Amino acid sequence: MKTLSILIVPALILTLSSCATMTDTQRGTAQGTAIGAGTGAAIGALIGGKKGAAIGAGSGALLGAGAGYMWSQRMEEQKREMETATAGTGVQVTQTEDNRLKLNIPSDISFDTGRADIKPGFRPILDNFATTLISNEGTVVKIIGHTDNTGSDAINNPLSVNRAASTRDYLTSRGVSINRIQIDGRGSREPMAENDTPENRAENRRVEIFVTETQPAPEAAPEVPK
Repeated sequence: MKTLSILIVPALILTLSSCATMTDTQRGTAQGTAIGAGTGAAIGALIGGKKGAAIGAGSGALLGAGAGYMWSQRMEEQKREMETATAGTGVQVTQTEDNRLKLNIPSDISFDTGRADIKPGFRPILDNFATTLISNEGTVVKIIGHTDNTGSDAINNPLSVNRAASTRDYLTSRGVSINRIQIDGRGSREPMAENDTPENRAENRRVEIFVTETQPAPEAAPEVPK
């Protein structure tokens, strides 16, 4: 187990410390390398002790790097698709440090104050989004609703969940499997701006959609001699 720590910990530290300065593709490749090295080392150690751990780490790193690169490329492609689908709507599409796509849906096109039913202007955006999800079956979605601080938590907390649920229900009505979608509501606990002006409160009334592609596990490292 000491050998495993020597092999795995530096790889993980290197990945975590350098991700902030990497491109999205470089980040995915580095993460895949670290995961592959750790997996390969563990398998190799079980098969062939210290020598097996070293060989397994190297093989796993190569396989993991390839898987990580392909994963990031697919996410970047899907990001471009979503940017095209939401162009000119005010929806912001970004890629998070953990390689998820994030769609920030402002309140002026999504929900009226105090309501959870989807506004007409939000429907075409969700139609296009559903199309990209259907064409990328390996992705899963988490929808998080938010409110401003007007009113009590007893009102805002269920309202934020209901907004996320309405978004989910619309996507499922367009053919997206409900099993791919999780929802959550944060009430007014995670504002994007101070709740000191009508404009800022409107910015805080929003829905965020996170899209994650399930990263394939690196293939098992080849068996090594004892």
